Order: sequence, then structure tokens, then C-alpha cells
Amino acid sequence: MKTFPLALLALIGLTATAQAHEIWVERDGAGPARIYLGEPGDTLPEGGDPEFEKLKSPKLVPATQAAQARKAGYIEVAAPAGDVRVTDDSVFEPWGEDGKKQGVIYYARAGRADTKAVLPLEIVPTAPGADSFTLIRDGKPVPAAKILAISPDKWSKSFTTDAQGRVALPINAKGRYILSATQEETGSLTLRGAPVATLYHMTTTSFVND
Repeated sequence: MKTFPLALLALIGLTATAQAHEIWVERDGAGPARIYLGEPGDTLPEGGDPEFEKLKSPKLVPATQAAQARKAGYIEVAAPAGDVRVTDDSVFEPWGEDGKKQGVIYYARAGRADTKAVLPLEIVPTAPGADSFTLIRDGKPVPAAKILAISPDKWSKSFTTDAQGRVALPINAKGRYILSATQEETGSLTLRGAPVATLYHMTTTSFVND
């Protein structure tokens, strides 16, 4: 039986729509990057996820002037050679009561060649092309954190990082894998200038096992 992103479903207080959605990036070889919003553990509906329209203008990191073309269910953009990184903090508006509002910031990466973390929250390979990964938050590894791995046939399993923030994954089947992790931040925070009490930082890394 197929499982769903348990790390997302466990986010208490998050709206049903936001909790089940992530941004991820797919890239084949040196072709254009395809940026998705939806549930990576599920097969996308024809025409894309119903919430896809909320994905307006994700930002590539580093920034690029390349045009973004809206396709059926994803945004296509030419990207420089190498791993592709994207961030977006404007998909869902903050929700909840005043003084207790919550928000979400998405980060996404395609590729496992670069071992350096560039995004504030990123799942990086321990070596180029490795089957082991480290969850990095603000430049530091995150121990005892959940990383969800979705296989090419859409099966998913949760793994826990060790004391060095690492997980070793059983990468056997050929095809595209998607890894995801979520970190919660609380306090007197802001999201695009609006006050929030809780921020969910959600990150994905996708790669193709040939």
C-alpha cells in the first residue's frame, strides 16, 4: 500500500492543503528545469495539481533572468548546468488567528552532484552521486530529523538522520527519487513583512538514478 508524506501530515495546525503540498524540481540531463507544486508521492492529475495556480514565480538560486514558461502542471525554465535550486515563500498566505499565524517557505533542489548547501534548508549528498545525504539547516547538520524518500514507483519511507545529520538510503531502482524534510521555527517571526508565530521550512531534493 502506498504511504503518504508522514512528516507533512504530522504538522499540527497546518492547513490540509498546505500540509500535503510541496515544491519539487525535476531535470533530465542538461535540459530545462521543471518546477512542480503538489504531492510528490502521488501521480499528478492531468493538467497539474489543483493548487498549481498558486505557484506564481518561484525564484532560482542563484537568481537568473531566464523566462519561466507555464506548462500543464509545472513551470519550465532554462537553468545553468549542474544542480538546480529554487525557493518560494509566497505560495500560501499566512493562516490562523492573529498572534498565532503560521506560514510556509519552500526550498527545492534537483541533482546530487554538489555537496554544498546553498539554501537555508537543504538535503545534500555526502559525495557527488552518493546514496547518503545530509540535512543542512543554516549551514549546520540536523540530527534526529525525518527525511522522507519517495521512490520512482511512488513508494515512500521515512528515515531519521544520525548524530551527523546523515541518512543512507537504499537507492536500487532506476528512475527519479524525491527526498523531503520539514523543520519548524517558532517565535516573533515575519513572512514577507507579515507577522507569524510559526514558520514551516519545507525542502525537497530530487535526482535520477540511472
